[in-house]
Amino acid sequence: MRHHAELSAEAAKKRWSHAEFLRRVIEAETHERQARALERRLRAARFPVRKSLDQFRWDCPHQINEPQVRHLFELGFAKEHTNVVFCGGVGLGKSNLATALGYAACQAGHAILFTTAVDALNALVAAQAAHRLHVEFKKYLAPAVLILDVAGYLPLDKSRADLLFQIVSQRYERGSLIVTTNKAYKHWAGIFNNDAGITAAILDRLLHRATTVVIEGSSYRMKDRNPEEPLGIKRKPTASASLPDVAPDAPIKPHCAVSYPGVGAMLFIQGNSEPPETGTVHAAAYTDGVAPWIIGNFTNKKIADSCYGRRKRFFLGIN
Repeated sequence: MRHHAELSAEAAKKRWSHAEFLRRVIEAETHERQARALERRLRAARFPVRKSLDQFRWDCPHQINEPQVRHLFELGFAKEHTNVVFCGGVGLGKSNLATALGYAACQAGHAILFTTAVDALNALVAAQAAHRLHVEFKKYLAPAVLILDVAGYLPLDKSRADLLFQIVSQRYERGSLIVTTNKAYKHWAGIFNNDAGITAAILDRLLHRATTVVIEGSSYRMKDRNPEEPLGIKRKPTASASLPDVAPDAPIKPHCAVSYPGVGAMLFIQGNSEPPETGTVHAAAYTDGVAPWIIGNFTNKKIADSCYGRRKRFFLGIN
């Protein structure tokens, strides 16, 4: 044992009895084994970062039920196999709270797995094509608590919707789910191609005896943004982002693509277009390679909707 020599020396110096020495040895060995077990659980959990509740910025959301959140950290939901849903807009700390809650459960001895909904479903689709779906499913059914981050940011095709239903239904009352989403439940049908049947089936099992934490406010990432700066991004671009003066009747055309470290790409455009898509195009949007973040207000719903649900592309925004 690692501490045997130190304990032996201390026992001789302080003249411990045999019973006291044995008690100290067992205590040290127990603590060492618990620390190793915790580290194994943390590695298996695959947290992107390790967070605690103490790190959460309670001053950022305009509205959050703090007593409700703190009650969740008593971990009764994990013992009772019930679910937790953090619902709110971008940049309000949903993922941080989910990670911190999972970390607390991990410290309490529960097996945890953290994954994004997209990554989990893509892995299951690949496993299905390779005829090993049953093996892959065990990864998402075995943990006591499964954290599905950013559910609902992208619409799902039928095969992925069916796989998500299987995860939820097979974990129902057998293990806990922690889900983060930016969509209110009334909008979840849009995630599943407006399939009312599968939407109802998933929500029925997910929300039975679940705790929903609603978070409202403005993104803490944009809290200090300068409205005069394009898109509120203060990082220095790797290419020139200047826009030349363009006549009001000039045709729409791309000016430049600018890359920001850690953000992705941005496309700036200026000019006018013909009806029915009238308006000045100030900027597109940007994508971080996972999900698009649409910037601006869109009067043309068709154009706005076409921006969502795509990945690793440039997006035009007409306002």
